[in-house]
Amino acid sequence: MGRQSGFELSRRDLLAGLAIAAAHPPITRAAAKATAFALIGDRYHNSDYIRIGLGRTLEKEAGIPIDFCDETSMLSQETLSGYKLLIILRDGMTWPAGYPDETTNAAYLRTGSPKLVSDPAVPKTEAKPHYWITADQGSAVKRFVAGGGAALMMHNVTYVSPHNPDFRDVLGAVTEGHPPIRTFKVKVKNSDHPITRGVKDFVVTDEQHYVKYEKDAKHLLLESVNEEGLTFKELGASSAAGWAYDYGKGRVCYLAPGHLLTALWNPEYIKLQQNAARWLLRQI
Repeated sequence: MGRQSGFELSRRDLLAGLAIAAAHPPITRAAAKATAFALIGDRYHNSDYIRIGLGRTLEKEAGIPIDFCDETSMLSQETLSGYKLLIILRDGMTWPAGYPDETTNAAYLRTGSPKLVSDPAVPKTEAKPHYWITADQGSAVKRFVAGGGAALMMHNVTYVSPHNPDFRDVLGAVTEGHPPIRTFKVKVKNSDHPITRGVKDFVVTDEQHYVKYEKDAKHLLLESVNEEGLTFKELGASSAAGWAYDYGKGRVCYLAPGHLLTALWNPEYIKLQQNAARWLLRQI
């Protein structure tokens, strides 16, 4: 009799427990992060073409899952934790008060830049750039790479460097500016590196970014050259356009082309992007 009573009590407890479990399902673990976190897009570089471009070259063809993001505040130590690769293709500015004009809107320019009318009128604001990177963000990037992470820096990311010394030290360069879009050749300067192995010189129409490279010359991989002799400022017709090196326990690579999708998808440049990602992740 006693055993029967004890059994009934246990059964009731079990049923009660099942009811509680049904009402409060267990907390599931968050989905695993992708291999790479990509901070992309700015006023002059629509995030959509970057997502499409790198989505093909690195995600689909190289098999590297990427979480794309265009919110600069997401670049943090907390965000980077759990990722193996940081990719950045964006400049150093946001425009929280709006733009001074609409000259970066392609559709507006293609329709002849019509007179802008708003009724009621749009209140005037002081359209000034905000340089978004903070000391904590620069430190987070430095700790991430020095601690064993990898960074693939692309195109106009050199415009972030003037505003943060830690970021500048990781990237190894700072912008000198660039002329309007024009055609230039990208020359391989070191064909023995895993990133450039099998890659031939190639020609693109793109922004030819000029940079002040600040690391050892032995790490240089690429040079951009305007073969028509067109110069920029007093910097000549050529500039460093790619490099790679170890940084602490991690690795860094910079590749300069990337303003246009046609540049990102140049067959030789695709090889460079994929080789770079694999080298950074220590797959080659």
